[in-house]
Amino acid sequence: MENYIEDIKLRFDVKDIVSRRDNLSFITCEKEKTIALITHMKNNLGFTHFVLLTAVDWIEDGLFQLTYILNNPNAKIDIAVRTMISRENSEMESAHKLWQQVATYQRELREMFGINFPDSPGVTDNFILEGWDDIPPYRRDFDTKKYAEETYFPRPGRETNDPAEYMKKKLS
Repeated sequence: MENYIEDIKLRFDVKDIVSRRDNLSFITCEKEKTIALITHMKNNLGFTHFVLLTAVDWIEDGLFQLTYILNNPNAKIDIAVRTMISRENSEMESAHKLWQQVATYQRELREMFGINFPDSPGVTDNFILEGWDDIPPYRRDFDTKKYAEETYFPRPGRETNDPAEYMKKKLS
């Protein structure tokens, strides 16, 4: 693992290098260098398997964290490349040209977080939320409880219990 990290450090301005296990490390890279970094990892370091693209909403900081997890099947190691993008102008260059399946992850992140990936195939097509007209539901400022109360009706015979009170009644 150390050889791969050293190669990456020599070529890219990475920070926050964290090893979780012998076969898993996380590195953070600037947004503008991320696609170049994962391209280098695929073409030159053997990280030929794309595992996952996911996002985290850091609402307090006004940022989204994108994490690309790549696997080197010969070395049996994973490196996760993290980058931060603005929540306000949430846009990231597409990586679909490296691995076709990335386009599916990008469609999901656009729909669920509102992150745009220009030039990604089908990125504006409905993915899960056909006809959705509210803010993206995985953003932390989406009020799930309010949405459920306004959208769904109470079903007859169904009651809501405070868990602590319910357990006291059941146990006594």
